[in-house]
Amino acid sequence: MPPLPDRLNHILDFLMLIDRFKQIERRAYLADGSRHETDSDHCWHLAMYAILLHGEIGFETDLGRVLCLVTVHDLVEIYAGDTYAYDDVGQADQSEREEAAAVSLFGQLPDDLRERVDGWWREFEAGITPEARFARALDRLQAFAQSVLAGGSAWREHGVAREKTVERMQEALDIDPAIRTLVRALYDRADEAGFWPDGD
Repeated sequence: MPPLPDRLNHILDFLMLIDRFKQIERRAYLADGSRHETDSDHCWHLAMYAILLHGEIGFETDLGRVLCLVTVHDLVEIYAGDTYAYDDVGQADQSEREEAAAVSLFGQLPDDLRERVDGWWREFEAGITPEARFARALDRLQAFAQSVLAGGSAWREHGVAREKTVERMQEALDIDPAIRTLVRALYDRADEAGFWPDGD
């Protein structure tokens, strides 16, 4: 069999490398509590949120672009590791770690694909375009919903107070009435079930 052209070989190598994404654990648990959610679990679920909620929001977005953003937004964690949303120490150097990871990881792609994938990652991080704003709001929503689905176990395990989550969820609360309604419904469930650490 003839060898792969260099371009396809580089793409294949990258696709094989990012299999590591399936092993990166987040702090949230699956609903049954059997294990932590992985980055790939999160991104698949996030893509489904985008597909199902795209038509419910009151502003126009390109769904294909939103899916590109949510698919690549955490790939840098292959090298940088996951930083828990409520880990103040880890967040101190998160941007620097993720920037270095982006350069190293995406630099393994052919130049045009490197620019495209890196561009999607940076667009998500900047949160300026309608697609990035929607993607970032859904990222908050999915993570919050996962914690509710798992009975608030990660919040209690890490002592995450309710008011701390409100700060984190503000980006989702502000973006659109439909998303705000979903976030408030999730808070109602968490409050009624007593999912917060003692005292909340």
